[in-house]
Amino acid sequence: MHRMLAGLVGLVGIVGIGLTCALSVTAATDGARGLWRTIDDETGKERTFVRVSEVNGELQGVVEKIIDRPGDDPGHLCKKCEGARKDQPIIGMTILWGLKKKSDSEYASGQILDPNNGKTYRCKLKVMEQGKKLEVRGYLGISLIGRSQIWLREE
Repeated sequence: MHRMLAGLVGLVGIVGIGLTCALSVTAATDGARGLWRTIDDETGKERTFVRVSEVNGELQGVVEKIIDRPGDDPGHLCKKCEGARKDQPIIGMTILWGLKKKSDSEYASGQILDPNNGKTYRCKLKVMEQGKKLEVRGYLGISLIGRSQIWLREE
């Protein structure tokens, strides 16, 4: 009986390790696709949840949730946006688009919208730490002139 119990405990441990490895591989092979928690690069605080998916061979990101802060517009409208996005709800808005896979961990040639100022920037992404983090770089002209944020994968 004791040997049987010891074998069962060992089997459960092996299954647990296998499951952990499978989840890590899945995160790594999904690349930038998935749900990401954005971190404001100026305040260091959580700001939104963005769902990144592949559409017609390119990545796009849609805002799923906004973490409220004092002074936020309760309707979360893109007041500073222009054109079709003007005064539209930020939740459900595509803020990231056109990114093409450059390598297993990098995407480039896209654009990103900053709903805070209504401006659109060129964008590239880099998947880091086995798919747990995403470096999002928005820039004007060349990549050296811009800013980066680290987004965290939601599991």
